[in-house]
Amino acid sequence: MPASPEKNLVTGGAGFVGSHLVDRLIKSGEKVICLDNFFTGSKENIEHWIGHPSFQLINHDVTEPIKLDVDRIWHLACPASPIHYQFNPIKTAKTSFLGTYNMLGLARRVGARILFASTSEVYGNPEIHPQPENYNGNVNPIGIRSCYDEGKRVAESLCYDYMRMHGLEIRIARIFNTYGPRMLLNDGRLISNLLVQSIHGKELTIYGNGNQTRSFCFIDDLIDGLTLLMNSSNIGPMNLGNPEELSILQVANLIRNSSIKKLNLKFSKELEDDPLRRKPSIDLAQKELNWKPKMMFNKGLEITREYFQNKLDLEKINN
Repeated sequence: MPASPEKNLVTGGAGFVGSHLVDRLIKSGEKVICLDNFFTGSKENIEHWIGHPSFQLINHDVTEPIKLDVDRIWHLACPASPIHYQFNPIKTAKTSFLGTYNMLGLARRVGARILFASTSEVYGNPEIHPQPENYNGNVNPIGIRSCYDEGKRVAESLCYDYMRMHGLEIRIARIFNTYGPRMLLNDGRLISNLLVQSIHGKELTIYGNGNQTRSFCFIDDLIDGLTLLMNSSNIGPMNLGNPEELSILQVANLIRNSSIKKLNLKFSKELEDDPLRRKPSIDLAQKELNWKPKMMFNKGLEITREYFQNKLDLEKINN
């Protein structure tokens, strides 16, 4: 008899990353329970699965416990952009700590493997470049970003303590900047900000001098990495991101040059605790998973721009 499909729980499954993961799992013939409180997630991202026999949607906040029978838990629930996680920083910290605590408790009860979506933000404003997994970071524990940075750090700690104390099967992914379709228009992060401004023909806003660097991984490449990590024997933490480093100015100029409208750059005050450089070392992922990003940044940007353009066109029609 063929093995029965895995039962997957995806927290934050209606969000940007979560909904793409749901797509991948169901298309692979697996069953999915999508858990979301719709703070930053959207029903629109997963509505094409509603009514599908392998899909179940539950409106639930991970800070509250829940009893489910699952084989694997993909714990992605947490607002990930500064504009959203700073909206209610206490709730953000609770989501990282209590949400992870509840999911680890569930994993322990049902014997599920759990993958925790951590972040490159655990490295803070790094003094080591690029950032390897054994770097402990340079985080400001009382800054305006600390609700997210420190929340993810304590959640990682919880995962390892559950593994050491209870023999739980854990996987930890440290996700670097990711972009692609289903990003929120008001995400507040660089790619969405600049693309929306360019579509509207507005000035492109750069915070600081624009020499800060980031690394951008297309969503499909990230989903490849997450699924490979979950199916591997490596517990992590493992960096998943694109090692191509671009300055904010480079990104702005790429978007400006690809626009049919004439766009100017507008320089604003630098953001508090904004990291100066961010680039993953992905040696571990290449060695353990044979994974590296495939999507060229220009191509990924074009796909994302088209998605935003369609969203904005629809908004115009509906208004």
